[in-house]
Amino acid sequence: MFGAGAHAQGNAEQVRELEARIAKLEQQLQQVTTLAVQAKTTANAASTTAEQANATASQVSASALTSAKKEVVETANSFEFHGYARSGTSSNGDMKTVEGVGPYITPAGSLGGPVGRLGLETDTYVEAQLAKNFTSDNGSWARYNIMIADGVNSNNDWTGGDNGINVRQAYAEMGNLPSFKGSAFQDATIWAGKRFDKKNFDIHFYDSDIVFLSGTGAGFYDAQVTPDWKTSFSVYGRDFLDSNDEEGNDIKSYIATSNNFIGNWQVMLNAMRAKHNDDGDNGRATSGYHGLLAYHAPSFYGLSDGFAKTGVLYGHGLGAEVKRLGAVDTLQHDAEAVRVFTYGTTDINDNWKIAPALLAETSKNRVNEGDSYKWASLNLRLTDALSENFEMQYEGTYQYMNLDSTFAKAKGDFYKLTVAPTFKLDTQAGFFARPEIRLFGTYLGWDKDLNGFTYDGSSSTDFGDTGFTGSSKWLVGAQMEAWF
Repeated sequence: MFGAGAHAQGNAEQVRELEARIAKLEQQLQQVTTLAVQAKTTANAASTTAEQANATASQVSASALTSAKKEVVETANSFEFHGYARSGTSSNGDMKTVEGVGPYITPAGSLGGPVGRLGLETDTYVEAQLAKNFTSDNGSWARYNIMIADGVNSNNDWTGGDNGINVRQAYAEMGNLPSFKGSAFQDATIWAGKRFDKKNFDIHFYDSDIVFLSGTGAGFYDAQVTPDWKTSFSVYGRDFLDSNDEEGNDIKSYIATSNNFIGNWQVMLNAMRAKHNDDGDNGRATSGYHGLLAYHAPSFYGLSDGFAKTGVLYGHGLGAEVKRLGAVDTLQHDAEAVRVFTYGTTDINDNWKIAPALLAETSKNRVNEGDSYKWASLNLRLTDALSENFEMQYEGTYQYMNLDSTFAKAKGDFYKLTVAPTFKLDTQAGFFARPEIRLFGTYLGWDKDLNGFTYDGSSSTDFGDTGFTGSSKWLVGAQMEAWF
């Protein structure tokens, strides 16, 4: 009995030990499970953190890229490129290089008397204009402009010894300046440098500016005097490159200009001064004045849609060169000139367009005391659109001349007729849509009495500077013209 009881007691102790071990194992297993759960939670948190970091990095990267792209776009948009170009060639029956032709082909061309340009231009002329715009958070802006130009009368691809590449414009302008707020200059532009005056215009069909004012100086544009009156004022300096003072220096010419737009009217007043221009020649002008009165009609002479511009110019002394202000040094102190002009464009119907132009001048005592010049040019340009990309252009010019340089006299007429098949991107875009590619045939006719006329007494038998003799000439050629 005693032996059986001892054995039972021993078994019970073994059971208790096993249960204790199992309990301890279960406790350890629970701890391991808890640690595993904690590890998984930590891993999930780390994964979430990594995803958030990736998302943040992507956002930062996208933001940086967007900012960089925006900066690149803004920088690109702050630059502008504009240009003009023409290039053409022509030949006559002699199959020789044609020289001296163009809108200033006649003896009156030296006085600024042009004829229609279509079918007469044989040069290559290029302008390339770059601009950089600046803006400020206060709303003000500035602009830097530069224009490079080259002109040559050659058919060759390499003209390094003949061309005249130069910087025609280099200036800066500013506008919307807070300092001017509330004044007449609030919307005005101030400028300084070398430039063309921007407040004038040309007759494109003659390649003639109404007023060409250029040089180096400073001024302002578009001060608002009244609701209908804007005024501009500038001072330019130019050098008479072919004239020198007693010390051998280039003579400088100054031009002060006031240009006013009152409704559709333009009133421009100019004063010139070249103190030493009479050094060595007491008859030359050292001062002068000039005026322009023009009307800018919003229709074609009140007859149809389109536009028309009409005006008169007067100049005295240095102002007697009424187009190129302050650019001619040979004018006499009592030189006088009066010039009138009118031109416009309109559509006759869906296919036909018309552009008449008249330019005429009378002047005296220009280069020599007692000289006298009268000329008048009438031009008519017509276009007929035959398809979306092809049109026929027609141009006729008549010019009357009565010239007396005191060295020679000439009186007579000049005629020109040009027919030019033309390709363009859209013939319905109007007269001034470019580019254009043209073929042309031109007939020229003139009175023989105009041959051999000179302004300085030199010997010549030619018509103007062309080398043409006789009284007529045919030209054929091709030309491209573009601007943007």
